[in-house]
Amino acid sequence: MSLETIEMETGPRPGAAVIWLHGLGADGHDFEPIVPELRLPASKPVRFIFPNAPHRPVTINGGMRMPAWYDILQMGGGAEDEAGIRASQSQVEELISEQGKKGIPAARIVLAGFSQGGAIVLQTGLRYRERLAGVMALSTYLPLKEKLGKEKQVANAGVPIYMAHGRFDPMISIDRAQRSREILEAQGYKVEWHEYPMPHSVCPEEIGDIAKFLLTIL
Repeated sequence: MSLETIEMETGPRPGAAVIWLHGLGADGHDFEPIVPELRLPASKPVRFIFPNAPHRPVTINGGMRMPAWYDILQMGGGAEDEAGIRASQSQVEELISEQGKKGIPAARIVLAGFSQGGAIVLQTGLRYRERLAGVMALSTYLPLKEKLGKEKQVANAGVPIYMAHGRFDPMISIDRAQRSREILEAQGYKVEWHEYPMPHSVCPEEIGDIAKFLLTIL
Protein backbone atom coordinates (compact mmCIF):
# COMPACT_ATOMS: atom_id res chain seq x y z
CA MET A 1 0.00 0.00 0.00
CA SER A 2 1.40 3.40 -1.00
CA LEU A 3 2.04 5.96 1.70
CA GLU A 4 0.17 9.24 1.90
CA THR A 5 2.64 12.12 1.63
CA ILE A 6 2.88 15.86 2.15
CA GLU A 7 5.19 17.69 -0.27
CA MET A 8 6.93 21.05 -0.14
CA GLU A 9 9.28 22.57 -2.70
CA THR A 10 11.79 25.34 -2.07
CA GLY A 11 11.48 26.50 -5.68
CA PRO A 12 10.28 25.50 -9.14
CA ARG A 13 11.61 22.38 -10.89
CA PRO A 14 13.53 20.89 -7.93
CA GLY A 15 16.58 18.84 -8.84
CA ALA A 16 16.90 17.04 -5.51
CA ALA A 17 14.60 15.55 -2.89
CA VAL A 18 14.55 14.80 0.83
CA ILE A 19 12.24 12.01 2.00
CA TRP A 20 11.76 12.74 5.73
CA LEU A 21 10.08 10.24 8.08
CA HIS A 22 8.45 11.31 11.35
CA GLY A 23 8.60 9.54 14.70
CA LEU A 24 6.13 7.35 16.58
CA GLY A 25 2.66 8.86 16.96
CA ALA A 26 3.40 11.91 14.80
CA ASP A 27 2.58 12.52 11.13
CA GLY A 28 3.98 14.04 7.98
CA HIS A 29 3.29 17.59 9.19
CA ASP A 30 5.74 17.20 12.08
CA PHE A 31 8.85 18.46 10.26
CA GLU A 32 7.22 20.83 7.76
CA PRO A 33 8.13 23.93 9.84
CA ILE A 34 11.83 23.07 9.64
CA VAL A 35 12.03 23.52 5.85
CA PRO A 36 12.06 27.35 5.84
CA GLU A 37 14.43 27.35 8.83
CA LEU A 38 17.02 25.48 6.74
CA ARG A 39 17.30 28.56 4.48
CA LEU A 40 18.34 26.50 1.46
CA PRO A 41 19.30 28.58 -1.59
CA ALA A 42 16.47 29.27 -4.01
CA SER A 43 18.89 28.68 -6.87
CA LYS A 44 18.97 24.96 -6.05
CA PRO A 45 15.35 23.95 -5.32
CA VAL A 46 14.67 20.85 -3.23
CA ARG A 47 11.47 18.82 -2.93
CA PHE A 48 10.66 17.65 0.61
CA ILE A 49 8.45 14.58 0.92
CA PHE A 50 6.91 13.88 4.33
CA PRO A 51 5.11 10.51 4.37
CA ASN A 52 2.51 9.50 6.93
CA ALA A 53 3.17 6.21 8.70
CA PRO A 54 0.35 3.62 8.70
CA HIS A 55 -1.74 3.27 11.85
CA ARG A 56 -0.99 0.07 13.75
CA PRO A 57 -1.17 -1.31 17.31
CA VAL A 58 1.96 -0.52 19.35
CA THR A 59 2.75 -3.04 22.07
CA ILE A 60 4.60 -0.73 24.50
CA ASN A 61 1.59 1.62 24.41
CA GLY A 62 -0.83 -1.08 25.46
CA GLY A 63 -1.71 -2.04 21.90
CA MET A 64 -3.10 1.39 21.11
CA ARG A 65 -3.31 2.11 17.38
CA MET A 66 -1.24 5.07 16.22
CA PRO A 67 0.99 6.16 13.34
CA ALA A 68 4.04 3.88 13.54
CA TRP A 69 6.61 2.57 11.10
CA TYR A 70 6.75 -0.71 13.04
CA ASP A 71 5.67 -2.16 16.36
CA ILE A 72 7.83 -1.55 19.45
CA LEU A 73 7.76 -4.61 21.63
CA GLN A 74 9.85 -3.25 24.51
CA MET A 75 11.94 -0.21 25.39
CA GLY A 76 15.70 -0.13 25.05
CA GLY A 77 16.22 -2.93 22.53
CA GLY A 78 15.57 -6.65 22.57
CA ALA A 79 13.11 -8.30 20.20
CA GLU A 80 12.30 -6.27 17.08
CA ASP A 81 9.34 -6.20 14.73
CA GLU A 82 11.33 -7.36 11.72
CA ALA A 83 8.28 -7.79 9.50
CA GLY A 84 7.10 -4.25 10.24
CA ILE A 85 10.57 -2.77 9.70
CA ARG A 86 10.96 -4.49 6.35
CA ALA A 87 7.46 -3.49 5.24
CA SER A 88 8.27 0.18 5.91
CA GLN A 89 11.60 -0.25 4.13
CA SER A 90 9.72 -1.40 1.02
CA GLN A 91 7.38 1.59 1.23
CA VAL A 92 10.30 4.03 1.40
CA GLU A 93 11.94 2.28 -1.57
CA GLU A 94 8.69 2.87 -3.45
CA LEU A 95 8.87 6.59 -2.62
CA ILE A 96 12.41 6.71 -4.01
CA SER A 97 11.22 5.04 -7.20
CA GLU A 98 8.35 7.52 -7.52
CA GLN A 99 10.80 10.43 -7.38
CA GLY A 100 12.86 8.77 -10.08
CA LYS A 101 9.80 8.72 -12.33
CA LYS A 102 9.43 12.45 -11.65
CA GLY A 103 12.99 13.13 -12.79
CA ILE A 104 14.94 13.02 -9.52
CA PRO A 105 17.38 10.07 -9.49
CA ALA A 106 18.39 8.20 -6.35
CA ALA A 107 21.78 9.96 -6.37
CA ARG A 108 19.93 13.24 -5.69
CA ILE A 109 17.73 11.87 -2.90
CA VAL A 110 18.39 12.14 0.84
CA LEU A 111 16.62 9.86 3.30
CA ALA A 112 15.96 11.58 6.63
CA GLY A 113 14.12 10.41 9.72
CA PHE A 114 13.53 11.11 13.39
CA SER A 115 13.38 8.36 16.02
CA GLN A 116 11.41 5.46 14.47
CA GLY A 117 11.67 7.22 11.13
CA GLY A 118 15.43 7.44 11.55
CA ALA A 119 15.64 3.71 12.16
CA ILE A 120 13.78 3.08 8.90
CA VAL A 121 16.03 5.36 6.84
CA LEU A 122 19.11 3.58 8.18
CA GLN A 123 17.47 0.25 7.41
CA THR A 124 16.58 1.38 3.89
CA GLY A 125 19.52 3.54 2.89
CA LEU A 126 22.24 0.99 3.62
CA ARG A 127 20.37 -1.74 1.73
CA TYR A 128 19.27 0.27 -1.29
CA ARG A 129 20.74 -0.96 -4.60
CA GLU A 130 21.31 2.49 -6.10
CA ARG A 131 23.57 5.16 -4.65
CA LEU A 132 21.73 7.77 -2.58
CA ALA A 133 22.84 11.32 -1.85
CA GLY A 134 22.84 10.82 1.92
CA VAL A 135 21.14 9.58 5.08
CA MET A 136 20.13 11.70 8.09
CA ALA A 137 19.35 9.68 11.22
CA LEU A 138 18.06 11.90 14.04
CA SER A 139 17.60 10.74 17.65
CA THR A 140 17.53 7.11 16.60
CA TYR A 141 19.34 3.77 16.46
CA LEU A 142 20.29 1.06 13.96
CA PRO A 143 17.60 -1.64 13.61
CA LEU A 144 18.27 -5.29 12.68
CA LYS A 145 21.95 -4.58 13.26
CA GLU A 146 22.96 -8.27 13.26
CA LYS A 147 21.82 -8.59 9.63
CA LEU A 148 23.47 -5.50 8.18
CA GLY A 149 26.74 -7.22 7.32
CA LYS A 150 25.03 -9.66 4.93
CA GLU A 151 22.42 -7.26 3.58
CA LYS A 152 24.32 -4.00 2.99
CA GLN A 153 24.71 -2.89 -0.61
CA VAL A 154 28.00 -1.87 -2.21
CA ALA A 155 26.25 1.04 -3.97
CA ASN A 156 25.83 2.83 -0.62
CA ALA A 157 29.03 1.72 1.09
CA GLY A 158 30.24 5.31 1.01
CA VAL A 159 26.92 7.12 1.45
CA PRO A 160 27.26 10.20 3.71
CA ILE A 161 25.55 9.53 7.06
CA TYR A 162 24.59 12.29 9.49
CA MET A 163 23.65 11.08 12.98
CA ALA A 164 22.46 13.45 15.70
CA HIS A 165 21.30 12.76 19.24
CA GLY A 166 20.36 14.54 22.45
CA ARG A 167 22.52 13.94 25.51
CA PHE A 168 19.41 13.93 27.70
CA ASP A 169 17.18 11.74 25.52
CA PRO A 170 14.89 9.69 27.84
CA MET A 171 13.34 7.68 24.97
CA ILE A 172 16.40 6.40 23.10
CA SER A 173 19.53 6.72 25.21
CA ILE A 174 22.57 8.38 23.70
CA ASP A 175 24.52 5.24 24.64
CA ARG A 176 22.31 3.19 22.33
CA ALA A 177 22.80 5.70 19.52
CA GLN A 178 26.56 5.69 20.04
CA ARG A 179 26.62 1.89 19.89
CA SER A 180 24.76 2.12 16.58
CA ARG A 181 27.36 4.57 15.28
CA GLU A 182 30.15 2.22 16.35
CA ILE A 183 28.50 -0.68 14.51
CA LEU A 184 28.20 1.43 11.37
CA GLU A 185 31.83 2.50 11.58
CA ALA A 186 32.93 -1.10 12.11
CA GLN A 187 31.07 -1.94 8.88
CA GLY A 188 33.10 0.70 7.06
CA TYR A 189 30.61 3.58 7.01
CA LYS A 190 31.73 7.16 7.63
CA VAL A 191 29.39 8.79 10.13
CA GLU A 192 29.17 12.53 10.79
CA TRP A 193 28.21 12.46 14.47
CA HIS A 194 26.61 15.34 16.39
CA GLU A 195 25.23 15.49 19.91
CA TYR A 196 23.31 18.31 21.54
CA PRO A 197 22.15 19.32 25.06
CA MET A 198 18.51 18.34 24.39
CA PRO A 199 15.98 15.56 25.12
CA HIS A 200 14.16 13.54 22.42
CA SER A 201 13.72 16.50 20.10
CA VAL A 202 15.37 18.82 17.59
CA CYS A 203 17.18 22.05 18.50
CA PRO A 204 18.17 25.20 16.53
CA GLU A 205 21.86 24.27 16.47
CA GLU A 206 20.95 20.90 14.99
CA ILE A 207 18.81 22.54 12.29
CA GLY A 208 21.83 24.65 11.32
CA ASP A 209 24.02 21.55 11.10
CA ILE A 210 21.38 19.73 9.01
CA ALA A 211 21.36 22.65 6.58
CA LYS A 212 25.17 22.48 6.26
CA PHE A 213 24.99 18.73 5.64
CA LEU A 214 22.35 19.13 2.93
CA LEU A 215 24.27 21.92 1.23
CA THR A 216 27.40 19.77 1.22
CA ILE A 217 25.86 16.64 -0.28
CA LEU A 218 23.35 18.30 -2.62
